[in-house]
Amino acid sequence: MTLTKLNIEELIELCKSGNQSAQLEVYNRYFKAMFNTALRIVKDRFEAEDIMQDSFLLAFTKLDTLKDVKIFGSWLKRIVINNSIYHYKKNSKYDNVPLDNVLYKVEDNNDGIDSDHEFTNLKAKQILQTMKTLKDNYQICLTLHLIEGYDYEEICEIMNLSPANCRTMISRAKDSLRQKLELAV
Repeated sequence: MTLTKLNIEELIELCKSGNQSAQLEVYNRYFKAMFNTALRIVKDRFEAEDIMQDSFLLAFTKLDTLKDVKIFGSWLKRIVINNSIYHYKKNSKYDNVPLDNVLYKVEDNNDGIDSDHEFTNLKAKQILQTMKTLKDNYQICLTLHLIEGYDYEEICEIMNLSPANCRTMISRAKDSLRQKLELAV
């Protein structure tokens, strides 16, 4: 049976035994999503790529600590987010990183997309572009909540906030985003 036909649980077991082909297959399945996650936080393509690579290396070396292989994807994503936030905070102490285009297009794919989809895509780009103008903490908490799908409790843990501060920050970030979007229209 080829590795591409194996489910993730079987691949992770092969990775634990040091199978490099299985590691490559896991990498190929997750690298785009993990790169995009890192890019949304650090806003620099090269740094996001480094963070993604480091996160995979860390994950492969720490596979024995993973208690349930079914949650590998979310476990890996948490590693990427933690590494991204660490690098973002480390770099933002010294200089301002120019904001890149948040959307990373791995492949051009135009297979008859209708104009509704293009309009929705344009609106999404406008929202992401407007999010870049928010304060750094607002950007991170909205990215974690709205794009990555983390709940308040998880965001509290990731950003080291109290539940009340987390709810307040997300509420203020949403209000600020809403106001800036209304001004743009």
